[in-house]
Amino acid sequence: MSGEFQHGLCGCFDNFGICIISWFVPCYQFGKNAEAVGESCLLCGLGIMLPVVDVFLGAIIRGKIRESKGIQGSFIGDLLMWCCCPFCALVQEGQEVQGMTPQSIARQ
Repeated sequence: MSGEFQHGLCGCFDNFGICIISWFVPCYQFGKNAEAVGESCLLCGLGIMLPVVDVFLGAIIRGKIRESKGIQGSFIGDLLMWCCCPFCALVQEGQEVQGMTPQSIARQ
C-alpha cells in the first residue's frame, strides 16, 4: 500500500483502453470501479448519469478506492476532483482498481 495513486491525474493514456471506455461509456467504467470496492455496479452506473448526484457519488467511490488502497486524501479533495476533472478522475480510478477482485456485496 502506498500513499499515492499509481497513475497521475493526467495519466489518462497510461491505459488507452480505460481512457476510451471512460470517455465513450463513463457509466460502464464507473460501475466497474464501484463494483471493485463492493458497491452496486448497476446503481452506481445509473447514478453517475444524474447531474449533481454524479459529483457526490464520484467522490464517495473515490474515497472507498483510496481507503482500500491506503491512499491519503479527503472527501473535500475527492469532491473537488470530481467537480473539476471528472473524466481524469474516472480514468485514474479505473487504472487503480484494474486487477482488483470485486468485493462481494453483503445482501440480507
